[in-house]
Amino acid sequence: MIDLTADRIAEAMSAEVVVTGPDTKPSRAEIDTRNLEGGELFFGLPGENVDGGEFGSSALEAGAWGVVLGREHAELFGQAGAEASPRWVFAVEDPLLAMQRLASEWRQETGARVVGITGSVGKTSVKDMTRDLLPGVVHASDQNMNTEIGVPLTILSAGRNTEFLVLEMAMRGRGQIAELAEIGRPDVAVITTVGPVHIELLGSVAAIAEAKAEIIGGLGPDGILVAPVEAGELEPHLARAPGLIRFGDGGDVSATEVEIDASAGTTKARIESPSGSAEFEFPFPERHNLLNALAAVAVGSALGVEPGEMSARAGRITLSRLRGERIELESGTLLLNDCYNANPVSMRAALDALAAEPADERIAVLGLMGELGPGSVGFHSEVGEYARSLGIDTVIGVGPEARDYRPDIFVDDPEGAAEAVRAAAGPDSVVLIKGSRSAGLEAVAEALAGGDA
Repeated sequence: MIDLTADRIAEAMSAEVVVTGPDTKPSRAEIDTRNLEGGELFFGLPGENVDGGEFGSSALEAGAWGVVLGREHAELFGQAGAEASPRWVFAVEDPLLAMQRLASEWRQETGARVVGITGSVGKTSVKDMTRDLLPGVVHASDQNMNTEIGVPLTILSAGRNTEFLVLEMAMRGRGQIAELAEIGRPDVAVITTVGPVHIELLGSVAAIAEAKAEIIGGLGPDGILVAPVEAGELEPHLARAPGLIRFGDGGDVSATEVEIDASAGTTKARIESPSGSAEFEFPFPERHNLLNALAAVAVGSALGVEPGEMSARAGRITLSRLRGERIELESGTLLLNDCYNANPVSMRAALDALAAEPADERIAVLGLMGELGPGSVGFHSEVGEYARSLGIDTVIGVGPEARDYRPDIFVDDPEGAAEAVRAAAGPDSVVLIKGSRSAGLEAVAEALAGGDA
């Protein structure tokens, strides 16, 4: 519940009350009338194709506690009179800005300690791990709720009893991370890594690092930044952090005595941190996910959580869909379904994980890596060479851009990829499926899992 009175809500949003509703409080914020169950505060956001303000009446009919609309839409309710709408109607200049302001107010009201996570690679996995390692009442971003819309919606769905609020923050241009950090005002900020992701939009890795580093500006004087030991282009920005914890080999949070068991799907390690050390057993076998786990442990350390307390929760870690999912087919083939997104850094990490799997044959189904700009051909070519250097038995390229991998087998679409895997994979094969979301490679896993490879 957004446990604020209507007057407080109006004040936070700089809104005018057009119609007065009942003396109750809204359950959460919502922007889609199809998701209304009753009691929500609906925000009519203007979009490229549809203006959500036009659905104010539909939202109220569906049981919304109230609606926040642009003035031109809200005034229609005022003209109709209160009897036409027995619920709250708020008029604002900008519904999205109003939602963000209300989220910022609610973030302060809950008193939760906030973690903001960004980075070129691994931010969703670090978010998932942080959520599961922290004790108490934890509320975290769901799936891809990491934008200027998703972050405030996440905050506004947190309960008053929330102790830790874990927010994933995505970036597609300059100023966006600064905007999200202003809304969430993190106590602990995480930059997982910086690489050539969205380079088409920003032009260089240095510019990407600068944009990611905007999250530092959202920290208060007692804030702590969690950053990798190998910071690369991010390094010049780290001096601005009020406090700094580094993760990785030789860092403040590091792993020793590492044992990866690909067959069991586990990783065991002793993790050293500023607050002590503990033995961890994680439910994943990928080395890059161990680095993500170190970032999550570093967050816990920054928040004063003892390593032993986090270790006891390590087995509960559940990663979001399409990120390293292990799917056993009836035929004996193992699918590594990691097709939520792809870039040169994450692609290499996924290929490393494939190469480490015990198998008679290792197959990589690779789709395009998007938004790489003029260097796209070279990036794809380098990944193809890297796969060959690891001894991957078969590379299947999917879609026009995938020709640049110089694959062993080329197909036009996911349907063709599924057929190629069926022909190539045996009972002791491991198949990696990896590409940017626009490649649609989730259809490959769905076809194989549904029809048995």
